[in-house]
Amino acid sequence: MNGKVNLDDFCKEIKLEKIYYQSTELDLLNSGINRPGLQLHGYYEHFDSKRIQVIGKVEVSYLLDLDPAVRKKKIDDFFSYDFPCFIVCWDQDETHLFEEAAQKYGRTLLKSRVTTTTLFYDLVNYIDQLSAPRISLHGVLVEVFGVGVLITGPSGIGKSETALEIVKRGHCLIADDVVEVKRIRDGHLMGTAPELLQHFMEIRGIGIIDVKTLYGARAVKRDVEIDMVIRLENWDERSPYDRLGLDEQTLDILGIEVPEVMIPVSGGRNLACIIETAAINNRTKQYGYHSAQVFCDRVAHQNDLEVQKREAKKKLEEKKPTDD
Repeated sequence: MNGKVNLDDFCKEIKLEKIYYQSTELDLLNSGINRPGLQLHGYYEHFDSKRIQVIGKVEVSYLLDLDPAVRKKKIDDFFSYDFPCFIVCWDQDETHLFEEAAQKYGRTLLKSRVTTTTLFYDLVNYIDQLSAPRISLHGVLVEVFGVGVLITGPSGIGKSETALEIVKRGHCLIADDVVEVKRIRDGHLMGTAPELLQHFMEIRGIGIIDVKTLYGARAVKRDVEIDMVIRLENWDERSPYDRLGLDEQTLDILGIEVPEVMIPVSGGRNLACIIETAAINNRTKQYGYHSAQVFCDRVAHQNDLEVQKREAKKKLEEKKPTDD
């Protein structure tokens, strides 16, 4: 990771109190976090000063047990290293122990009300989100029955109109036209809208509409995990469309293979209803039930029974006595 993070945004997201700072930005060059127990004791071998420094009750108790002159020297030595920020957990009042050194070396001193473990989880999640690989895609992102559906297709095919009908049916809009996708931990893809475009949708013939204002807060979400892609294409009678659903396709997005369903578009087709069905069908596949495969297995079983019946009938006819 390499980049600047706004201090106000960082504190708002992690719920931190600013005690002292000189810069309004943090330079998070490393995605790691350090709890500097050994360093405060005086051991700096292999110390990575580019990490966020977090201390809890144990470190503060250790410092309070030291002679004031020794404590001041240890804190001064530690703050001489150029780390991004120093966070005191558990809503402790002892942040004053570090203010002098923070001012002397121009370090950012922050305070958290939560436990050290909780803060570690919050920081790891926040930094992972910032450092995640990302890409912008043209399409519409909706949540249908809890399934994140990315609708793609050529311009003018009706992606936004279809998404609007989906919203009217009680589902959620995440992004229209531009979808920002990032890959997070465990191989998952999260999609959201650029901040400028959040809640807005373009409907040709009407213009820009605010979905949140028209349909309420329930009709929009900030982000959703992308579970499947639905690609809209103009109907082509010569195209050999899959009639059973056994031909499963995927789309590579940031190295993650996402299930993709192609839906041909023609007059009279209820695309919103079809997408709802596709979302539910995708969810049942995740739970191990593949309806197309079950149907084919049933047909194969029925064919086997018919073959067995014909063979049994043939054997029975062969055993009948013949007239002389």
